[in-house]
Amino acid sequence: MLFPLRRRSANGPSTEPGERIYVVGDVHGRLDLLTEIVDRIGEHAGRLPPARAIHVVLLGDLVDRGPDSAGVLDHVHSLQRRHDAFVVLKGNHEDMMIRALAGERGVLSAWLGGGGAETLASYGIPLPAEPYDEEEVAAALRAAVPRPIRQWLAALPLTARSGDYFFCHAGVRPGVPLKRQSAQDLLWIRREFLSDDSDHGAVVVHGHSIASDVEWRDNRIGIDTGAYRTGRLTALYLEGTEREIIATG
Repeated sequence: MLFPLRRRSANGPSTEPGERIYVVGDVHGRLDLLTEIVDRIGEHAGRLPPARAIHVVLLGDLVDRGPDSAGVLDHVHSLQRRHDAFVVLKGNHEDMMIRALAGERGVLSAWLGGGGAETLASYGIPLPAEPYDEEEVAAALRAAVPRPIRQWLAALPLTARSGDYFFCHAGVRPGVPLKRQSAQDLLWIRREFLSDDSDHGAVVVHGHSIASDVEWRDNRIGIDTGAYRTGRLTALYLEGTEREIIATG
């Protein structure tokens, strides 16, 4: 469904000249919605004149909560290998999964309670009964997740930028220059960022914090519409000063 929401301002924020950007919010294991939104992006781009460069930026949280995290990771990894247009950022759920895979003490239980149980199930690993051996579960997960996927996840970047737009998973710490943002804030921040109206040095496009609709602010655009539970996965089209919403559901 292509929402008839297009915002244009001659003096507004702009992408880098010649760049067409599609930014996709939190997928959370919904392979069905991911394939649908990628198809819709392709249809949308096909109706436009050629661009110098096209990028599809995924804002992280590919995994957990939804039913097919394994399928999502395999699909996105394959897409990025075949098409250099895809830019995949790390979300807090990927970070937790990476740390659980590494056997970091105390992380596994927190990850399982935050949606990791569904990711385990997508790899055919039953949820362990308590008490369980964390290293034993981590070893089973390492055996199930292909090494190239694990290495790719660990190397995902935290940020991307085009012109006046800055892309990250959760947001930024107000008052801190964009180049000095901590990984903790880029992956996890909520209240201090969401409630702040100050200029961050760029318009921050983010996911992480679910809202019923796209959150348009002068200093940020939030596009996490809770795909895993609402069926609405949102993408934001940016080109020059153009903005448009593409969504499933």
